[in-house]
Amino acid sequence: MKLWIAGSLFFFLSLTLQAQNKGREGQQQVRAAKITWITNRLNLTPDQAKDFWPLFNEYEDKRREVRHRIRRLNGETNNLSASDEAIRKNLKEIIDLRQQEVDLEREYQAKYLKVINVKQLSELYKADQRFTQMLIERLNHNRQPREKDSN
Repeated sequence: MKLWIAGSLFFFLSLTLQAQNKGREGQQQVRAAKITWITNRLNLTPDQAKDFWPLFNEYEDKRREVRHRIRRLNGETNNLSASDEAIRKNLKEIIDLRQQEVDLEREYQAKYLKVINVKQLSELYKADQRFTQMLIERLNHNRQPREKDSN
């Protein structure tokens, strides 16, 4: 069973990587692979899944928005022609956004614990982190041949 899960995950990831240039479609495939990965790792009951996934998706959307804003501000902050005051303002806003991300995690941790138990929550954090690591490794692995070809 675990071999099937791992195989299906890597199938999803390979589809994702093939579609990464397709934007929205690629994001949806990553999301589907992540859902499969987390569902299997948490052993959610049907009742838990019904309540958990809307919460998880809501959290992911809010966290994605905060991280997008942080990346945008980091880009603006790296603009050497920006005034010191503008850079200072952006740096303060980045710190505020990081705090917002921590507050968001606290809020959703409490919400998750109304749906799943503490061991499942711990596994969620590990599964999410591991999925991200695998995705990054896979992306880096797929980029290496292209980088060698371009040299």
